[in-house]
Amino acid sequence: MSLLAQLQLTDSAFPGGLYTLSHGLEAYAQAGPVDVTALLEDLLLHAAGPGDATALVLVHRAVTAGDWDAVVEVDRRLHAVKLGREIRAAATRTGNQVLRTAALVFATPELARLSELVEARTTPGNHAVVLGTAYAGLGVPEGDAVTGDLYAFAASWVSAAVRLRRLDFRQAQATLHGAAGAIGRAAAHALAARGPLDLHAATPLADTMSAAHERAEARLFAT
Repeated sequence: MSLLAQLQLTDSAFPGGLYTLSHGLEAYAQAGPVDVTALLEDLLLHAAGPGDATALVLVHRAVTAGDWDAVVEVDRRLHAVKLGREIRAAATRTGNQVLRTAALVFATPELARLSELVEARTTPGNHAVVLGTAYAGLGVPEGDAVTGDLYAFAASWVSAAVRLRRLDFRQAQATLHGAAGAIGRAAAHALAARGPLDLHAATPLADTMSAAHERAEARLFAT
C-alpha cells in the first residue's frame, strides 16, 4: 500500500500546485535560447539534490525517529537556502497545499503533527518537508521516496518546457528518460546526508533568473 500512496502523491493530478511552477525555466526562455536538458541536469545535481531532496531524506529520518525538533530545523534551513522570494513562496505554498490534502486523505499522526506545527507558525512547511513527513508516516522507504520526488521534479520541468514550447511531447519524454542518471546521482547525494548542514544549493544563475522573473511583464508560471 505504501507504493500506491507514493504513486498518488507524485501523480500530477494530486493537487499540490506543481503545474504552476517552471522552476526558473520561464525566465531562461524569456532571456533567449535555452538547453533544457543541460539545465535540468544542473538543477538536479546542484539545487534539487542537495536542497529539497536532502531535506526530504533528513525529515523522513527525523519523523521516523519522532524527532520533531529536527524536522523544524531542517525545514527552517531549507527555507533559508532558497534565496529568491518567488522560490521560497512557491515552496511553502505548494507544501501547505499538499499538507492540507494529504492530511485529509491519508490522516496519519505524522501529518497531523506537522499540520499543528505549520499552523502555529513554528515551521514554514516547505514542499519537500511535507513529502518527507508523508512518506515516513506511510512507510515509503527513504530511497524510494527521494527517487520518486526527484523524478516528479524532472517531470514537472519537462512539462513546463512543453508548455513554453521549448520541447514537444516526444522530446519531453526523451529528456525525462535521459535524466535518469542525474536523478540517481542526486538521490545518492541526498541519501548520504548526515545532518542539516549537508543541506545546501549552489545555483547563482538560476537565482538571478528567478529574481528577474519576479519583475517580468508577462508570466505564465509562478516561478
